[in-house]
Amino acid sequence: MDIRKLRTFVNLAHTLNYTETAAALFTTQATVSKHIISMEKELETQLFIRAHRTIALTPAGNTVLKYAREILTSYDEMARQLSTDRNTANQTLTIRAIPSVSNYRALGLITEFQRANPDIELHFTEGESYALLPSLDDGHSDIVFMRTFVEHQTEYDMITGEVDRFVAVVPDTSTLAHQSHINVSQLRGQNFLMLGKETNLFEPIMRMARAADFTPTITYEGQRIDLVLQLVNKGMGVSIMMEKTVRTDDYPHIVKIPLDTDVSSHLAFVRRHEGPHTQASDRFWRYAQAHRDSYAE
Repeated sequence: MDIRKLRTFVNLAHTLNYTETAAALFTTQATVSKHIISMEKELETQLFIRAHRTIALTPAGNTVLKYAREILTSYDEMARQLSTDRNTANQTLTIRAIPSVSNYRALGLITEFQRANPDIELHFTEGESYALLPSLDDGHSDIVFMRTFVEHQTEYDMITGEVDRFVAVVPDTSTLAHQSHINVSQLRGQNFLMLGKETNLFEPIMRMARAADFTPTITYEGQRIDLVLQLVNKGMGVSIMMEKTVRTDDYPHIVKIPLDTDVSSHLAFVRRHEGPHTQASDRFWRYAQAHRDSYAE
């Protein structure tokens, strides 16, 4: 049984709402649905009753919930103990971050922490958004730096810093290029060049488009910001991206335009709410809290 699917099931059994569970686990509603369907197939039983946009646990679902909670509790205790055993003695600290971390002030905070604490052996790597929280849950990361569209969580501790906002990225030949700001609806009929589901940006953009009463025509979907910008630069279509990740210096034929939307993302350091945390993790956490103003907007 996949631990991630069990975690999805337990959360959905609590919220009885796909949207809330997707937000809590930093994933998509489609992924939540796939996890539940996969569990039902594996267990050969129906876990939820679905009717009229509402769901409820079946009797079998209640049985599974009892054991799922016990499995997750045991698994989390094991992962935390293994992580503590690995890291306490040699003072190692593993931080994973989204690939666009170089665009944010948090990167400076990480490097400053390392200079101030040379006795800590830092392992700093990048990973796509969908893999960051699982790396905390399985003990492979102590702390992650990620993008979130919510400011508070119950399962995780968060230190939020910068805020980033959506912009439209269009070729300088577009009729929209000279506007100071635009509405998402003005992008209707354009070819969209999208950052994919792995980046945690796909669903928020799709929700904005649906709210504007259209479904984007997606010409490209991938993970590389630079490739999306190159395609826009060549006039292949438009994109919606986070403002601070779009650097126009290397792309002379693109224009970024603020969107008329209240949707914004928070950049945050995240770790498991429940300990035990290693000494190195606690030292970084205290450092990040003390220096939060230096990387907040």
